[in-house]
Amino acid sequence: MIVMMKKYVSTLLFVLLTIISGKAQQVKDNPRPVDKIKKIGDKLIRETPFAYQLILPARNPRFNGLTFVDFGSTFGKGKPAVAYAYTQLAVGADTTFTIEIAHNNACKVWCNGNLAYAKNKGEEIAIVRDERSMTMSDSFRVHLKKGNNDLLIKSASNGKEWCVFLQPPSEHDAVLNGPRNYAAIGLKQVKYVDSSVSNLNNWLICGPFAPGIDQSHAPETAFRFGAMYPGLETAVTWTVPKQEVLGDVIGAKAWGTTYQWNYHNGGVAWAMEQLSELTNEQQYNQWAVNFCDFQMEGMPFVDYQVNGLRAYNSANAMVINSRLLDFTLAPSIPLIYRLRKEKEFKNDAVYKAYITKMMNYAKTGQIRSPGYSNYTRTTPEEYTVWVDDMFMGIPFLMQAGLYTQDPKEKKLFFDDAANQLLDFTKHVWDKDARLFMHANYSQRPQVKLPYWSRANGWAIWAMTEVLLSLPQDHPKYKPILSLYRDFCNSLIRYQSKDGYWHNVVTRNDSPVEVSGTAIFTMAMARGVRMGWLDKKKFMPVVVNGWKAIDTEIEEDGTVHKICVGTMCSEDENYYMNRPFYDNDTHGSFAVIFAGIEVQRLLDQQKKERK
Repeated sequence: MIVMMKKYVSTLLFVLLTIISGKAQQVKDNPRPVDKIKKIGDKLIRETPFAYQLILPARNPRFNGLTFVDFGSTFGKGKPAVAYAYTQLAVGADTTFTIEIAHNNACKVWCNGNLAYAKNKGEEIAIVRDERSMTMSDSFRVHLKKGNNDLLIKSASNGKEWCVFLQPPSEHDAVLNGPRNYAAIGLKQVKYVDSSVSNLNNWLICGPFAPGIDQSHAPETAFRFGAMYPGLETAVTWTVPKQEVLGDVIGAKAWGTTYQWNYHNGGVAWAMEQLSELTNEQQYNQWAVNFCDFQMEGMPFVDYQVNGLRAYNSANAMVINSRLLDFTLAPSIPLIYRLRKEKEFKNDAVYKAYITKMMNYAKTGQIRSPGYSNYTRTTPEEYTVWVDDMFMGIPFLMQAGLYTQDPKEKKLFFDDAANQLLDFTKHVWDKDARLFMHANYSQRPQVKLPYWSRANGWAIWAMTEVLLSLPQDHPKYKPILSLYRDFCNSLIRYQSKDGYWHNVVTRNDSPVEVSGTAIFTMAMARGVRMGWLDKKKFMPVVVNGWKAIDTEIEEDGTVHKICVGTMCSEDENYYMNRPFYDNDTHGSFAVIFAGIEVQRLLDQQKKERK
């Protein structure tokens, strides 16, 4: 009997230990959503220095953007003079090429010895930043022969500002129609110029010479190295322009850097603020504070680089007077969110000044579709409506309404957000497909663009931000809720069996993609939690979506399968073939938000069961 009892107890203990071990393994294999996204947050904390490092600007060998020669920085100011700058443009076939130009005072340009441009008076340089390009005051055309072409600039100074800027026309159409055959630029093929020089700068300069744009000097007729020319006060020869040292963010990458000024990095900070609220762990909020402080306290330095050194594309340059929502309202969300949550902090005056500027921009600064309330863009065509801008603008409007203490202003922002959301749908919502096209060309409204996953995500995210805070008795609340429900019911048709959505929503042969999957999962988890969606129908969708996302988060916080930033195109293959990267912040901040919302939903259900 005793032996039998021992065997029974032994068997019972084995069963209990097996059950406990199995549950422990289950917990280990399926951690809570918040525990997985904390790994992303911890990685951000480990790897983000929030500091500038000093660099020499990289030489761009392609003439596909702004280039300039700052004569005044090299030769000084204070006296009238002229000087020369020389480079080569190389092309693979004979072509006629347009060059846009801006300069102070008089200027001449020769191409292969032929005068291509001349203007005997200058003006104060006022380069206007458009959405993704600069606007120049003048332009000229040159004929480039196959191979290398000499470009010589003669610039006059009246003793004050002394610069010449050049650029090809905007490259927006290259995004849509394939890479343009831009000229190569630089000194690489110039005889007697060593690679140590050609790798340093695209230009040689010579001067200063006696003033007078029409007074000829030796560089116009004899291009010689190792020789001296009679200059303004002493003999001069060819040299390179003064190299300015710039500050750049440490570890900058094309995709994935977390603290450059743009909407998805601002989104990371916003996500970290809310992760801190969910976990009561201060280190995540501190990361967001560091991001916001780095941007706000660094603005004088950024402004100096942009407007003092003319480094228009230097680090965080778009925080200075951008005209694109990606760099205005959207990245400002963590700033205004902090102002809402913390009444006072050491540098809150800087935040408040910037947010006031952004609130005014939201009201009158961003262009809108003629006859509609929604924000629009000038690229790639005038008045192109992008689904992206539902997220780039509308969540900020809701945050501004929550932030302001003025009831009239609160109503203005809430009304604007609700009106815009519905007006966006008049342009980009495909009623037949019950999905959002990536964009709509106002001048060609019949053109249907593909149903890109993340673009559809931006739309549904904006809807949920409005529904969270818009009063339910607002006249636009029910139409927005109805649209949201219709959209969710449409989206679930395209979820794969393993929980993902494809990069092109309607194409099962396009790759599965994490950022879109995360945003859809987040938005539906939010809908179930808030009672906007039927729990029985949508809970499995949310759970399946999170399972897919969970598999793409490594133990070290790495996130996989994220589509890079994407222009709009009529070509579906453009979206089918977009590259994917790890840790691209377009996806990592969406994944953090998805984990937050799924965790909140699970916590809510746990409370309801008690």
